[in-house]
Amino acid sequence: MQSGKNTMSFRSIFDAGELKSELEKSGVKPSFMPYIWKQVIQNPDSQLDQIPSLPSAAYPLLTSKFKTLTSCVHSAMDSSDQLTTKLLIKLQNGALVEAVIMRYDTRLGKYNGKPRPGGMRSTLCVSSQVGCKMGCTFCATGSMGFKSNLTSGEIVEQLVHASRISPIRNVVFMGMGEPLNNYGALVEAIHVMTGPPFHLSPKKITVSTVGIIHAIKKLHIDLPGLNLAVSLHAPVQEIRCQIMPAARAFPLVKLMDTLQEYQKNTQQKIFIEYIMLDGVNDEEQNAHQLGKLLETFQVVVNLIPFNPIGDLSKFSTSNEEKVSSFQKILRGTYGIRTTVRKEMGQDISGACGQLVVNKRSIENTVLLTDIEDLQVR
Repeated sequence: MQSGKNTMSFRSIFDAGELKSELEKSGVKPSFMPYIWKQVIQNPDSQLDQIPSLPSAAYPLLTSKFKTLTSCVHSAMDSSDQLTTKLLIKLQNGALVEAVIMRYDTRLGKYNGKPRPGGMRSTLCVSSQVGCKMGCTFCATGSMGFKSNLTSGEIVEQLVHASRISPIRNVVFMGMGEPLNNYGALVEAIHVMTGPPFHLSPKKITVSTVGIIHAIKKLHIDLPGLNLAVSLHAPVQEIRCQIMPAARAFPLVKLMDTLQEYQKNTQQKIFIEYIMLDGVNDEEQNAHQLGKLLETFQVVVNLIPFNPIGDLSKFSTSNEEKVSSFQKILRGTYGIRTTVRKEMGQDISGACGQLVVNKRSIENTVLLTDIEDLQVR
């Protein structure tokens, strides 16, 4: 065990930039990094000095500066339908973040009128920050305020923990925090996830943002091929500022110009997230405003039923008729592909907008006991 030292000084072995830098200083080739990660993943109980076949200079470096995992699964809670698992993850500084595993049966959907091939698929929703400074009034995480950024290793470790429970096919950065406000760690973490030994396809990774314009402008260079989702939530600047205070810094006209340029550079569809708030942004007029705003784009609009957040809720969920009418206007009048998000994990506060760490969320969880081994390809 790595004992007798201040654990706060250890970095995660999955902090790629730190590991690369330290290996190079010791004269060890960074090409050993995927091998080290694979060994750590396949042997969860082993120590870094037990990894076979490394150059001798690597061992003192690894054991003095790095840990196999700097975080641990504090608790896990399964939804009643067993399709969603919410992980409460404790970082080495004592802070807590949440990650959510969502399981889908792809055979239940249809593609071009035919049943989809495949079977069960798991998507992991990861956090990029402790808390969030965006302050969206409909989101539980926003009520926490901003605490700190996660390191790239702490982001990747969420994937490691989750993969020991369920093989992960997709990763969405839709957990706690604004990913583009932690840009360096985000980029580094995704580079690790898409390389060996994880081998996630960039097409299976989605980054969601409220619209950090300067970061969106460089995203296609740093992370080509991944999916961009924009939390738009309103078709006009006035409503957007009312429910998303941070939108004042990112005027809608400038944001849409930036997205137009992003789409021109990437030739990829953009996912638009739109939370349905009764009497706020869900009227037919709003649907027409949104349709006109997006009609020159290649987008998929995802309408999200609002999930109440206990005492914090000052909004109500739009009824099914309103959601259906909104969807029909976007589809029928403007030809925009529009889906309604199937909510998962509401009973364990693991659904969209419900992630928040407080005393109640810690007390109401069940300690995780048995974890499957991670499957490495």
